[in-house]
Amino acid sequence: MKKIVSLLLIFTFGLSGCEKDDICDANTPTTPRLVIEFYDNAAPTVLRPVTNLKVVGVGKDDTDAIVFNENGTSVTKYLTSGSKISIPLKTDGTSTSYKFIFNATSASPNTDVLTFNYATQSVYVSRACGFKTTFTLNPRDATANSGLIKTDPAGDGIWMLNVNVVESNIELENETHVKVYF
Repeated sequence: MKKIVSLLLIFTFGLSGCEKDDICDANTPTTPRLVIEFYDNAAPTVLRPVTNLKVVGVGKDDTDAIVFNENGTSVTKYLTSGSKISIPLKTDGTSTSYKFIFNATSASPNTDVLTFNYATQSVYVSRACGFKTTFTLNPRDATANSGLIKTDPAGDGIWMLNVNVVESNIELENETHVKVYF
């Protein structure tokens, strides 16, 4: 009987030392990506899919492009033909530049560069998830459209005819932040 009581006491004390596992739930919002939708410039309310769009960070190699299709080949995983994309912004800076390559697989792709200027803020999520970063695109000034600067480095003509920031506070991924008309 003494052995059973001793085992029960040891077992009880053993359980009291356990703590709840801290696991960050996959549904917990973390650092949001910038959501961009593409529209037909002739019909501004109509979503328009881009053709073989490739997005590469300025200064990065083409093999470091954003992956849109995990199951694609070494070429197609970097391409999208959708009307909506999500891209990350740098959390350790106040500016991120991307090359948007339209018709990337054609003989004459068209490249525009968008530079996003923003302020960051660290927000505590939970003990398990830690912090996330939120972004606020800089206000409109003489050189930028609400925190955006658009350039044509290849000199092949600008394919992004108009770029508008519709939500400058980037806190969630379930809303559109930027609309591109082409």
